[in-house]
Amino acid sequence: MRTSYMAYAMSVIIGRALPDVRDGLKPVHRRCLYAMQDLGNSWNRGYKKSARIVGDVIGKYHPHGDSAVYDTIVRMAQDFSMRYPLIDGQGNFGSVDGDPAAAMRYTEVRMARITSEVLADIDKETVDFVPNYDDTTYEPTVMPSKLPNLLINGSSGIAVGMATNIPPHNLCEIIDALLALIENPMLAVTDLMQIVTAPDFPTGGIIFGRKAIYDAYTTGRGILQVRARVDIEENERTGRSRLAVTEIPYQVNKSRLIEKIAELVNEKRIEGISDLRDESDRTGMRIVVELKKDAMAEVVLNNLYKHTQLQDSFGIIMLALVDNRPRLLDLKQLLSYFIDHRKEIVTRATQYDLRKAEARLHILEGLKIALDNLDAVIALIRAATDTVTAKSQLMTTFGLTEIQSQAILDMRLQRLTGLERDKIVEEYRETQALIERLRAILADEREVFKIVAGELGELRKTYGDGRRTAIIDSGAEINIEDMIVEEDMVVTVSHEGYIKRNPVSLYRQQRRGGRGKIGASTKGDDFVADMFVASTHSSLLFFTSRGRCYWKKVHELPLAGRAARGKAVVNLLTLAPGEKLSAFLPVREFTAGSYVLFATAKGTVKKTSLMDYSRPRASGIIAISLDEDDELISVRLTEGDQQVAISTQAGLLVRFEESEARPMGRNAAGVKGASLAAGDRVVAMDVVRADSSLLTVSQNGFGKRSLTEDYRLVHRGAKGVSTMKVTDRTGPVVGVLQIRDDDDELMIVTDG
Repeated sequence: MRTSYMAYAMSVIIGRALPDVRDGLKPVHRRCLYAMQDLGNSWNRGYKKSARIVGDVIGKYHPHGDSAVYDTIVRMAQDFSMRYPLIDGQGNFGSVDGDPAAAMRYTEVRMARITSEVLADIDKETVDFVPNYDDTTYEPTVMPSKLPNLLINGSSGIAVGMATNIPPHNLCEIIDALLALIENPMLAVTDLMQIVTAPDFPTGGIIFGRKAIYDAYTTGRGILQVRARVDIEENERTGRSRLAVTEIPYQVNKSRLIEKIAELVNEKRIEGISDLRDESDRTGMRIVVELKKDAMAEVVLNNLYKHTQLQDSFGIIMLALVDNRPRLLDLKQLLSYFIDHRKEIVTRATQYDLRKAEARLHILEGLKIALDNLDAVIALIRAATDTVTAKSQLMTTFGLTEIQSQAILDMRLQRLTGLERDKIVEEYRETQALIERLRAILADEREVFKIVAGELGELRKTYGDGRRTAIIDSGAEINIEDMIVEEDMVVTVSHEGYIKRNPVSLYRQQRRGGRGKIGASTKGDDFVADMFVASTHSSLLFFTSRGRCYWKKVHELPLAGRAARGKAVVNLLTLAPGEKLSAFLPVREFTAGSYVLFATAKGTVKKTSLMDYSRPRASGIIAISLDEDDELISVRLTEGDQQVAISTQAGLLVRFEESEARPMGRNAAGVKGASLAAGDRVVAMDVVRADSSLLTVSQNGFGKRSLTEDYRLVHRGAKGVSTMKVTDRTGPVVGVLQIRDDDDELMIVTDG
């Protein structure tokens, strides 16, 4: 039993499940391609019925089931299974939805153009042939393959006690690595990884994290995390978000993926999806996931990644046969074995060409002797009683060999003309030069490698293409921003704490005095409290009435229509009971040289390093210590050496140097920024920009624009200078904006 099972195991390993490291083919693939070559089923000739090929393969080389052979042919023709298909199919060869191919009597095949490179020079005794299963013909033990097929198309198979799963790669990257290794055989795997960046799947997708790639290329094993390529779009008709899937992980069944999403929605395991449809066509794949009104696209997407094959793993096991023994190989070994194979093939092809050239030269030498003694040769042949006598006398008289004598007898009379005689002499010289060149190649290994490198360069030029699979340098989690288009958003927050974002493009520019567009819908006594523009990739710091700071990405805020109310902040942040939002700060990047400047209603200012707020906790962190009767009015980013302008309700403005407020810790209360009269309070604070103006707006809709430089510089804590005359008609100042001539202003009133 033990002996029999061992024999069976080795038969499966060598004869069925594992590819050869040299040509990347299993026996059944090799036999299919050789049978097609034998039938003349090449890329530049007509298609043949698949059943004809299957019959030849089974009858001559592979005595197994016809369905297994046909399945092999079908897979080699599928552009979603093979990175570089080896067979050109005509008819239904299945789909990424898992649809089966049509029966073999309906489909037709021929070799793909690239397959000619796998079989190139097979007729030059470059590979060994062995008898087939019934000793009626011969089959190759390996293909001469100029193509690094094992790496560019990959392979998978389960043997006995072992398995292989080699991913496909990009042809250009593999050839560049081969050329680099030929140039410098001492390159390490890490050096080659600068060229071969990662697997390249036919269905595209995104690989994230390089550790698994490093493990696979250095040890032969690794587990890749592959995600679908998903774009977050806006439905132009409804204004809602939707997810558009244009690429899926390798070997994922699209139909089953859609069924799984639908199942999760029906079971309410994923919320926020209103519709699901497959819009794929001949131009490419497109699965559309329509989202509900208040759904956050990123949250839905992350749930889909977690619960479906929109994120899938690919376990790499780079196991292949080396000298008929299974070996786990690293990237350099895979490349090196292919180079060694090509060196042997080129050497054997050169030896074959040399033998042919020497044989031809031998004949040409005999023809030259005959032409130099033409009259005597003609007389000898005419006098001979038969061919055998003529051949014998030629050999005796002129010292020719039997082969040369036969060539002279086979020569047509037209070759006795002067022009033909010159051609024979010229061919003799060319053949002599060819023999010298071939001998020089065989005498110098470097010349052999030059030929190998030249052939690889031609392959790259003819068949090379760009990468399909992207790589993201991140660890266990992909950065969601890599899948979100960066655009400016108008963020609005109501007094009752409802927040939302809209693209700036939704708001068209109007002239002064225009009625405006609905920017937010409010209910009851609620009104819009704040509005600002920030990038989807920016971080948003939330500062509350209790002086605490919370953190969110702008793209994590709910995307809603202009007229929508938005989502309650308490559902996004873990605010304490009674805690309300007071100020917001969009931050593109946390840098050490930047500061956060605070201003409170009672005229207090405080400056703290921005880095102190770069890592807030879910429960919030202390941002500023506030008195019970004070509240936070404004928060701004500064560079530490700018000027600050504080505006009050009574129409006064204090402009002073930022350096007068020294940096403090997060727990500090701050220092006096402006001296306020009884009943007055701060309404705005900003960092002064060069060549700017101040737009002061009152409660009753009056506005005034004045140059910032018109306000004299005073010390921190001063009462300030007048910026607008406040009367019963104008009402108190409610806001001061810093603007430039080329700025577009976006204003919103309390009723939205």
